[in-house]
Amino acid sequence: MSNFIVKKVAVLGAGVMGAQIAAHCVNARVPVVLFDLPAKEGPKNGIVLRAIENLKKLNPAPLGNKDDAVLIQVANYEDHLELLKGCDLIIEAIAERMDWKHDLYKKVAPYIGENTIFASNTSGLSITALSEGFDANLKARFCGVHFFNPPRYMHLVELIPTTATRPEILDQLEGFLTTTLGKGVVRANDTPNFIANRVGIFGMLATIYEAEKFGLTYDVVDDLTGKKLGRASSGTFRTADVVGLDTMGHVIKTMQDNLANDPFFPVYKTPDVLAKLVAAGALGQKTGAGFYKKVGKDILRFDAARNDYVPAGGKADEIINRILKEKDPAKKMKALRESTNPQGQFLWAIFRDGFHYMAVHLASIADNARDIDFALRWGFGWKTGPFENWQAAGWQQIATWVQEDIDAGKALCNVPLPAWVFDGRDGVHKPEGSWSPEKKTYVPRSDLPVYQRQAFRAPLLGEGTIDGGKAGTTVFEDESVRIWHQNDDVLILSLKTKMHVIGQGVINGLYKAVAEAEQNYKGLVIWSADAAEGGAFSAGADLQSMLPVFMSGGAKAIAPEVAKLQQAHQALKYANVPVVAAVAGLALGGGAELMMHAAKRVVSIESYIGLVEVGVGLVPAGGGLKEAAVRAANDAKGNDILQFLKNYFTNAATAAVSKSALEAQKMGYLSQNDVIVFNPYELLHVAKVEARAMFDAGYRPQLPKLVPVVGRTGMATIMAQLVNMRDGGFISAHDYKLGAMIAEIVCGGDVEAGSLVSEQWLLDLERKAFVELLNNPKTQERIMGMMQTGKPVRN
Repeated sequence: MSNFIVKKVAVLGAGVMGAQIAAHCVNARVPVVLFDLPAKEGPKNGIVLRAIENLKKLNPAPLGNKDDAVLIQVANYEDHLELLKGCDLIIEAIAERMDWKHDLYKKVAPYIGENTIFASNTSGLSITALSEGFDANLKARFCGVHFFNPPRYMHLVELIPTTATRPEILDQLEGFLTTTLGKGVVRANDTPNFIANRVGIFGMLATIYEAEKFGLTYDVVDDLTGKKLGRASSGTFRTADVVGLDTMGHVIKTMQDNLANDPFFPVYKTPDVLAKLVAAGALGQKTGAGFYKKVGKDILRFDAARNDYVPAGGKADEIINRILKEKDPAKKMKALRESTNPQGQFLWAIFRDGFHYMAVHLASIADNARDIDFALRWGFGWKTGPFENWQAAGWQQIATWVQEDIDAGKALCNVPLPAWVFDGRDGVHKPEGSWSPEKKTYVPRSDLPVYQRQAFRAPLLGEGTIDGGKAGTTVFEDESVRIWHQNDDVLILSLKTKMHVIGQGVINGLYKAVAEAEQNYKGLVIWSADAAEGGAFSAGADLQSMLPVFMSGGAKAIAPEVAKLQQAHQALKYANVPVVAAVAGLALGGGAELMMHAAKRVVSIESYIGLVEVGVGLVPAGGGLKEAAVRAANDAKGNDILQFLKNYFTNAATAAVSKSALEAQKMGYLSQNDVIVFNPYELLHVAKVEARAMFDAGYRPQLPKLVPVVGRTGMATIMAQLVNMRDGGFISAHDYKLGAMIAEIVCGGDVEAGSLVSEQWLLDLERKAFVELLNNPKTQERIMGMMQTGKPVRN
């Protein structure tokens, strides 16, 4: 096999999408050059430079580490086209106008390298039409590569070939997008708006239509169509505001211009309210007003009848909430269909419209049903895809009800469901693949080499694939942990507790796993099955489970429990085989400490890591502050340790949490040798490869050594800053107390500067402070507040 390595990417167009695609390339350490028009005044690269400055301000942040903005090379179309010759991939991301794109292509075509892949990030224009005017050689290397906004966070990329695109180009690009940029790739046919926007925007238009029909306000619709349906929490209208009402208008116009023969064509009419808002310049979040507007702390919603904004906050009716909580999809769908409540009728109507639309259009827009489900899950944030929902609710029953509504004139158009829907099937997903009406068969998943890296691919209802929670061979399992392997030489420890919190069961599991791995395996990987599906690595110590111990024996009874956690973490650190923590999602408090004690960390870019104990009025006591002292001493390499310690102290004292793995590296929670993985489905594979490599290279744990500390002089320096913060009103008296205790621990206590102390000495300081705080009424207030509301109490 030949390697396809993207050594450099060019992005044409420094608008919202272009700049963020460039930022994500930099996150992934891919050199990138960002082009735009030369500025009319000021520096010639002014447009690109402003776009890069803007990247640092955007939230959610496009860059994993803001300092990396300088790595984006700036260019304009007048002076720098020569740079294109050195790029392996060029992505065009300018405004959605065919004529503008063609003008740009004429300008850049002579500079595109012989083997360069050229792609357009259009959200819906015809890729074939875009390639008109290219010579045959360039046509063979041109395709659509449609990222979703925001590109760093949305998993979906649609890959759209033309009939002229060489198949190996798509395979190479799919490998690069999957592993290097961490994406979920869906191949779409070259039809208007491809898959996700075609089905997703139809869904939004149908929702607007049905909401008007049933007289529901935008806030109520958003409450009904968000988390309660397992979709993005922003619902329908808030999502439109985030996307931009002008952008949504463009996507709708693409449908109007190109789908005149579609039986659903009347639904593609631009909704009056959308036209009205766009005309008024209310384009959603970017202009501060759209379907919603924020005034001070109040959220207002647009009222079309009054042509003005009124207070928002409408919610679903209680009876509908109860229906939506029903676990059985078949019962839920039946209850919605039979409901006399307008909200229930509305929900059945939007489900029916969606099922009708997808069944009619599946053959033309996608290769098979799986591609539609993944497109909506990964591009629109749905927990389960539309075909999965239909199949789960009882295929034939739903099909019958949808057809009855079509016959009764209740549907959005009178085209019947296709014959294949009624051929006796019980769904479209089976273990052998997903249904393709075009091919009249079940199509298996792609077997490209890149997917060998995903031991557990994104699960799909009805496929019956083994998931990471049940796969492999179990060595030991109880309600807290599962210790297992994939019939090879690496042992895996998976946490099973809620949010993977650490209680006595998990501590026992850590000891058990280390002992088993030392005896029979090359290494131990700590990984949990829901890592890729937005789970947590570990949200920290299980405070709830400590409550009975505290109630019966007071704070001093907790001390031995804390000691057990500390010793379990030390057992990981000094295990005789490499322990690799495979981290994705939250690693907070004890979860961060667990990870810090592994021999190595393999971390998903979307990892949020921090020692957050001060939020519950405690100090880290699972070895996190001990590690801070050890790491600062190592970082200093004989220089002034305090300069290195301040960073670790501040992060713990302010409960700072990294917004990415790259930021966690900057904060000192990850080292430069730890591996950052972009595709969470590849986490387990990479962690096992690392564990094996370390073992094969003759791994030995480090020998315990004494730690030089800054002692009472260092404490005095930090305390001076804390006094200023307290007296300036930046921190509360209790925060000051917590800060002082953290300072004492990381500085090694009341000893001379430069003293050498053992790790155990530092652990004892942690434990003593933790137990003392448990008796403090202010800490007890914070713990109770967190348990009751899940939010930190400021006291």
